[in-house]
Amino acid sequence: MRVALDTNVLAYAQGVNGDAMKKAALALIGALPADAVVLPAQAIAELFQVLIRKGQLTPAQARAAILSWCNGYPVAETSQSVLIGAAELAVSHRLSFWDGIILASAAEAGCRLLLSEDLHPGFTWSSVTVANPFATPTHPLLENLLGNKP
Repeated sequence: MRVALDTNVLAYAQGVNGDAMKKAALALIGALPADAVVLPAQAIAELFQVLIRKGQLTPAQARAAILSWCNGYPVAETSQSVLIGAAELAVSHRLSFWDGIILASAAEAGCRLLLSEDLHPGFTWSSVTVANPFATPTHPLLENLLGNKP
């Protein structure tokens, strides 16, 4: 099963929301099978801005951080079909266009899960289910991916 990471998970792993969330995000990412993780290009773009704005990094530091993520995991590109899917999500499900890009690119990359703290947990579109990885109880698909359930 493939899983996409939303911007907030990446930002937390960079320490943007404090040490406790950094530890939780890094533990989560470390527990995921590395070959299952996909990073939507939109999430990487948003991470760059978050690291500068909220993380108070210089652009050079933010660039180094996103390059590190891109070197570690495959990046799902924003294709024409992703943009059309994002527009459909914005119209039919009232998601922001930018969140729609992340969800549609996860779908195009063959992901079954999108881990996000601020999208609608449980929402499923094109076989991708949104799950909050920091919520209790843990979503069953995430539990399965982490190997915590038979």
